[in-house]
Amino acid sequence: MTQHARLQPTPIPFIDVAAQRRALGARLDEAVARVLGHCQFILGPEVQTLEAELGAFCGASRVVTCASGTDALSLVLMAKGIGPGDAVICPSFTFCATAEVVALHRATPVFADIDAATFNISVESAAAAVDEAKRRGLRPRMIIPVDLFGLPADHDGIAALAKAEGLFVLDDAAQAFGATTKGRTLGRDGLVGATATSFFPAKPLGCYGDGGAIFTDDEELAGVLRSLRVHGHGSDNYDNVRIGLTSRLDTIQAAVLSEKLRLFPDEIRARDAAARRYAEGLADVVTVPRVPEGCTSVWAQYTIRIPAGTRDGFAAALRQDGIPTAVYYPIPLHRQVAYRDFPTAAGGLPVSDRLAGEVISLPMHAYLDAATQDRVIDSVRRAVGA
Repeated sequence: MTQHARLQPTPIPFIDVAAQRRALGARLDEAVARVLGHCQFILGPEVQTLEAELGAFCGASRVVTCASGTDALSLVLMAKGIGPGDAVICPSFTFCATAEVVALHRATPVFADIDAATFNISVESAAAAVDEAKRRGLRPRMIIPVDLFGLPADHDGIAALAKAEGLFVLDDAAQAFGATTKGRTLGRDGLVGATATSFFPAKPLGCYGDGGAIFTDDEELAGVLRSLRVHGHGSDNYDNVRIGLTSRLDTIQAAVLSEKLRLFPDEIRARDAAARRYAEGLADVVTVPRVPEGCTSVWAQYTIRIPAGTRDGFAAALRQDGIPTAVYYPIPLHRQVAYRDFPTAAGGLPVSDRLAGEVISLPMHAYLDAATQDRVIDSVRRAVGA
């Protein structure tokens, strides 16, 4: 072995799913074994149990699980009859699924800008997007705020806009299940019509495959969603009363999520402690994220901002220290080939454009010990010349 190889630092994980697996221990094996024992792999009893547990956790009266976070969004659009001629307001600075489902239903996503401090949709830009939709002869029917990186959007402001414009609010909480805003847990927020989340493995609450859920207090909507997720069935699986799809959460994944949910409150606290350590160690050298008063974040990502044009060198310096980084998101949706022909709020989306060149995310998970985090902080400080 060469001297250079011996000096290479041990890489650390960006998200440590293995550490969580060790914490779950035999309980997880036993939960999966129960499903293997009864062999009800589709909509087995663990699915109903999980839906009840999720509702109890966040306070939602109705929970409908499904096959993915993207399907969770899509099912709500289907239930609300969103289609050609309809406009749905979306932030541009997000993962493509938010707008993808709108386009797939032949409606028109209209992109709004974000707030530079929170990375979440700007209510003022969303209002301008509504005006742009009307100018183009579209019917504004829905707004999909995204609770990006684990932080709730400005749901009070969004609710006021939605009330004024007659919009249904579908909250995309794929990264933020477990977060709160003004004492309301996402999922039971009475300001939205429905909340969708994802259980992708990298999410704060993730399964071991794909999975998602929808939260609502609307019993009629929940009934339609349950029908839609099984081909639009009526009284039984061979009585189809609407066009649906196949979007059921596997029973094994439900069993995994039930066990993970037991750890989730402690993990949220651990993530928050890690975020505070990052802020204490880095706030004087980079722009660190801030949580508005009255909100909590589950810190799906810890995203800092550094000067434009320095990111590649910064990431390379951390990589030399064995520290991974990621960029969420390098290209806003309104600049991507698949979405660049859809309308945007008047005046463009300058904040989304600027932040796409400045953001970079550091390792973040509930099992990030202080020594490892100090190593990240020291590397960041060296990389920026502090």
